[in-house]
Amino acid sequence: MMPKGFLLGAATAAHQVEGNNIHSDYWAQEQLAHTSFAEPSGDACDHYHRYAEDIALLADAGLNAYRFSLEWARIEPEEGRFDEAEIAHYRDVIRCCRAHGVEPIVTLQHFTSPVWLIQKGGWEAESTVEYFRRYAAFVTEQLGDELNYICTINEANMGLQLATISKRFLLMAQQAAEKAKRAEGTVQVGMNFEKMMENMKFAAMENAQVFGTPQPQVFVSARTPEGDALVMRAHRAARDAIKAIRPNIRVGITLSLHDCQATAGGEALAAAAWDEEFRHYRSDIEGDDFLGVQNYTRTLYGPNGQLPAPEGAELTQMDYEFYPEALEHVIRKVREDFTGDLIVTENGIATGDDARRVAFIERALDGVQRCIADGIPVKGYCHWSLLDNFEWQKGYSMTFGLVAVDRATQRRTPKESLYVLGAYAKQQDGSCCR
Repeated sequence: MMPKGFLLGAATAAHQVEGNNIHSDYWAQEQLAHTSFAEPSGDACDHYHRYAEDIALLADAGLNAYRFSLEWARIEPEEGRFDEAEIAHYRDVIRCCRAHGVEPIVTLQHFTSPVWLIQKGGWEAESTVEYFRRYAAFVTEQLGDELNYICTINEANMGLQLATISKRFLLMAQQAAEKAKRAEGTVQVGMNFEKMMENMKFAAMENAQVFGTPQPQVFVSARTPEGDALVMRAHRAARDAIKAIRPNIRVGITLSLHDCQATAGGEALAAAAWDEEFRHYRSDIEGDDFLGVQNYTRTLYGPNGQLPAPEGAELTQMDYEFYPEALEHVIRKVREDFTGDLIVTENGIATGDDARRVAFIERALDGVQRCIADGIPVKGYCHWSLLDNFEWQKGYSMTFGLVAVDRATQRRTPKESLYVLGAYAKQQDGSCCR
């Protein structure tokens, strides 16, 4: 049973559900002749127009929180030009949440960026720190009186993870194409490395035409150590700007975290992986009100490096090992170095079998409840995802949603897993978790 006040909800990202984010870098990449995207996002789930229906589905099932992102490229489609109509749209989304008794948890940057930002150097350019601070300040000035929670940047550590997996992919590609494909299942975002390799030469020329460089530094690019530090400076600048305007807003960042486990002889490598994913960010998040924990699976390490999932293990559509216990392990590991509040901002499974999603939710939340019982300040859980949506380079083939979406008609069909998750929110025990 969850404590009273526990935030139990679902999550989405603007580009994955809204549709027609025509000013974003992802949209531009999807249109390239030699794109690495399996298909374009197009209308996506048309959540931009159907958000009220989707929030009502969430609330009617019993959920009390909705984590969603604002699309920077909509709000600031050209450098320095802020679109009042788009701010009004997101104000309407927030008020729709409130009308349904749902706590909005807003993310300012969930992978996508305005094209103009990437043309100016993107997430390896020092100027991005100030651009992001300005955007965060504008959003807070316009919407801050309606918000209690803001996540600045989604999975700020993703760039380093992609740098590591890209190196591994190149090595594996030289050894065997099939082994290379398996590498995609070791990073918690929908990537299509094989197609990226095939299209690399042509895409470089097309990127130069769109972004002014053959290697645009979008947020989901292999990050240099300098770029990694820059992302965290952008986070701190945004956090300080938000707090200066609305001190009562609780501000945090989210990190993509694997349950790094060692087999015999792999202890040093597992520790090094955890240091890269989490521990080296400790000083950057010390002033945050909460940390957004995002986990989907575990990663095994042996004496010679990362290991595949155990033989016979159940794999999801994303080639992740089905291992919901990873969430509890990650929460406990994070607690060793971070004493602030924790919110699980993403946790879920891509599967066509909703019974497996139900099992995943139940086992993951069992672990969350054990953490709370042990005094760990876990304040919320947002399942990924509310809707079957656009899984980045993988397109629409990955089904993470609590609600199915017929993209031909945009008809929503709630799954049993939505109601199973909602039942936890309805069973809060009356003790306070704040």
